[in-house]
Amino acid sequence: MSLGRFRENNRMTERLAESIRNGRVFHAYIIEGDRLADKEGFALEFCKAIVCQKAPGLGCDSCPACRKLEHGNYEDLHMVEADGMSVKDEQIEELQEKLRRKPFGERNLAIIKDADTMTARAQNRLLKTLEEPYGAAVIMLLSENTENLLATIRSRCVTYRLADEKTTAEMPGTEAAEAIFGALAEGAGFASLKSLLAEKMKSREDAFALLDGLERIYEALLTEKDERYRLYRKEKIMRSIELIEEARRDLLAKVNYQYALKNLLIKIGGTQW
Repeated sequence: MSLGRFRENNRMTERLAESIRNGRVFHAYIIEGDRLADKEGFALEFCKAIVCQKAPGLGCDSCPACRKLEHGNYEDLHMVEADGMSVKDEQIEELQEKLRRKPFGERNLAIIKDADTMTARAQNRLLKTLEEPYGAAVIMLLSENTENLLATIRSRCVTYRLADEKTTAEMPGTEAAEAIFGALAEGAGFASLKSLLAEKMKSREDAFALLDGLERIYEALLTEKDERYRLYRKEKIMRSIELIEEARRDLLAKVNYQYALKNLLIKIGGTQW
């Protein structure tokens, strides 16, 4: 495995590889992608590419550093992920303490999963580290929605958008999202939509996949990549994306997934019922 396995992101990985080989590794990166994009896998391969001595910029998978990263026991890698619903201030404080310590190798590495769930205090704490980096440390923020990050944090990071390796048709939630979107477009009543939801949604994972699928549809409309955009006002499309994100937050807050989705469809459908 190496950065080369991310075929859909070749141009991005080539730029990263070149910057590593030329010694121009930045101190902080945002790796953005939807829920299905393998952001953590990409970040780990990026770490290999940075520290690998045999194949810098790519990773060899055979040297001690690459093997340790692959098996999750690399001493200089520090992982942070949401504690419950969010990444909290004390978790960032603990990370800062680790980054201050002298690394075993050339540099400390940090991966902050769920970075867009950081509390306001956690973000402000992290901002201090981004403004005054610790030595050669590299911090990677994994995010589904960078708009949830402070503008000051975004401005101090290099941001890359990670494309999913699957085609849209292969992605979970695509078929259900098209069915729901089609029913909404045809003006189906709430009873019909509720029946369709019951048919397509059997779990919370199905619900997250449906939201991802709907968001892809509305983003394609917004960027005029889907010919159906002519049928919708841009304000309506943007409002629908906001409502999908609101439903996603409800799911993350452990709201009943059936209730969250029904509520979403009522709001997107408007008052026609």
